[in-house]
Amino acid sequence: MNAPCLILDIGGVLEYTPRTGWPERWERLLELPPHAIDERLRDVWQAGAIGGITEPEVHEQVAARLHLGPAQVEAFMADLWEEYLGTPNEELIAHVRGLRGRARLGILSNSFVGAREREVPLYRFDELVEHIVYSHEIGTGKPDPRAYEITCAELGVSPVDCLFIDDHAPNVEAARAVGMQAHLFEDNASAIARIARHLGDGDGDGDGDVR
Repeated sequence: MNAPCLILDIGGVLEYTPRTGWPERWERLLELPPHAIDERLRDVWQAGAIGGITEPEVHEQVAARLHLGPAQVEAFMADLWEEYLGTPNEELIAHVRGLRGRARLGILSNSFVGAREREVPLYRFDELVEHIVYSHEIGTGKPDPRAYEITCAELGVSPVDCLFIDDHAPNVEAARAVGMQAHLFEDNASAIARIARHLGDGDGDGDGDVR
């Protein structure tokens, strides 16, 4: 029998990442219309999510498109990272930490260039799981089937043995489509109960539910 596998998302699951309102604050500061920042930088955000641009290039584009000086760019990016990194979901992290040796553990995150350098030192996810797969490092993200396949390959597991937990329904549905079991994260209690069923610790048939 193959060892069970658990793969988790970061933002909205292992981290709480509520919106901080930083784009709106910058739009007011720069006297820009609503949504102007996303409109001007949409392709930069998209490229950063799949590694199509470097961090220095992101800074250059932010400076050029929003007409910011170096100090303003640093402040702008600091606000971006503050929201991106959020705060740790301590309860779930502690639970996953207790699963070491009982299941193969991985992370699959839709990310942004520079995430590993900030997230791993801050939250020590490299000590929590065996492999962290970031979209900006593999060139694709959820719900692309390749993202799930790459993660399983990194862990050396079959999708059928994996439970995937994410807070976005399309990503959960895509995981099911490649043969994983999947759970839509809503709260820690239901996620922990679903993990227990996957590991054979509780009632339930352990099928590929989306809750």
